[in-house]
Amino acid sequence: MKSVNAAALKNTSDNRSNGGSEQSQLKVPFIIGVAGGTASGKTTVCDMIIAQLHDQRVVLFNQDAFYRSLNDEQLKKVGEYNFDHPDAFDTELLLSCVEKLKHGRVATIPNYDFKTHQRVEPGRVVNPSDVIILEGILVLHDSRVRDLMNMKIFVDTDSDVRLGRRLRRDTVQRGRNVENVLDQYAKFVKPSFEEFILPSMKYADVIIPRGADNEVAIDLIVQHIRTKLGQHDLCKIYSNVFVIYSTFQIRGMHTLVRDAKTTKHDFVFYADRLIRLVVEHGLGHLPFTEKQITTPTGSVYTGVIFYQRLCGVSIIRSGESMENALRACCKGIKIGKILIHGDTNTGAKELIYEKLPSDISSRHVLLLDPVLASGNSAVKAISVLVSKGVPESNIIFLNLIASPEGIHAVCKKYPKVKIVTSEIDRGLNTEMRVIPGMGEFGDRYFGTAPKRLPTPTSQL
Repeated sequence: MKSVNAAALKNTSDNRSNGGSEQSQLKVPFIIGVAGGTASGKTTVCDMIIAQLHDQRVVLFNQDAFYRSLNDEQLKKVGEYNFDHPDAFDTELLLSCVEKLKHGRVATIPNYDFKTHQRVEPGRVVNPSDVIILEGILVLHDSRVRDLMNMKIFVDTDSDVRLGRRLRRDTVQRGRNVENVLDQYAKFVKPSFEEFILPSMKYADVIIPRGADNEVAIDLIVQHIRTKLGQHDLCKIYSNVFVIYSTFQIRGMHTLVRDAKTTKHDFVFYADRLIRLVVEHGLGHLPFTEKQITTPTGSVYTGVIFYQRLCGVSIIRSGESMENALRACCKGIKIGKILIHGDTNTGAKELIYEKLPSDISSRHVLLLDPVLASGNSAVKAISVLVSKGVPESNIIFLNLIASPEGIHAVCKKYPKVKIVTSEIDRGLNTEMRVIPGMGEFGDRYFGTAPKRLPTPTSQL
């Protein structure tokens, strides 16, 4: 089962809005959905997340606020009304409110009275925020709601614990008697959980076992949110920057490759896994066309085929570590080389060696370098490709980690080059090394002493 303490997450797409630096001062919020069975501890989990995000503007609202008001006929038979069914909620109104907040507008959240089963005035006025948390039993049920989320969480708590909490809540806070609560649970709550709520768990990026009691999981989620918030802003500034969705599996691999105590064997193993993910994500940005094929069952399947004329170019020597992953994904791909030397005094970059396919101008190019630091080497390498006739928009730059400074440098000079990375780090230190970084990647990967230069080779 997917759970935080098992370090397992689905690789889902990171839903984010891209925009240019001139777009406006609108800060597109990071939207989190928190689902789970009734009384599973969703609200407590949300409160703990908010408490740790004290330096961010966070707004929380509950799906329960969007219950439909019951009419007279329904009120007469309120004991027969299923409040745990998707139709009990005004999902259209919920979507409208989230859309408003996402686009920087004020939204009015309904005020629902659980004793009268009616919406009452006034509603709750909510202002746009950095983080929006939507909590409710069925927030992951509707695909339209899920598509608005940057992160989806499911709180998984034992059914007996949930029943006990529901009894206390409904009798104390909502004025109901024990018999009615148990009857409603047997008739509607349990069946709806099994039919609608539990199946939505498969859409979660994170599953928290034991709810609020799992403090380690919540701490990890907050770290993840903080990381994504930092990346989120750069991806909005530059529409050509893409960060692969950061699961805890990926976070775990980053922990190992960044650890100074990790052996060479383990460093290579986990670096290769990360590189493969980045390469596959990068290939997804190639142009494609639809194609219909016939399956062995005689059925017609409409799929896609990707642009075939492409090549790789590695920036020697660290970039050569990414070649095997590229070959594994693209059988027979041509790979060129570029070697750039930097002047330690001036910081200027000089082209020392290049060996590229003669027809590179007609190809899409996957530029390979595991670390984007100052961006100077990347800019020089891209300038070489452009001078060979490669359209700027045909270059996809793949790396494992990137600094904000490097991203700014590349995007300022070549705004049409796509950058695909697995994590954006904090920045550069005085020695122009990425912090926290992973050290000299080439030395750790190839097991060589620092500052040893490779002999340029071509594998064309």
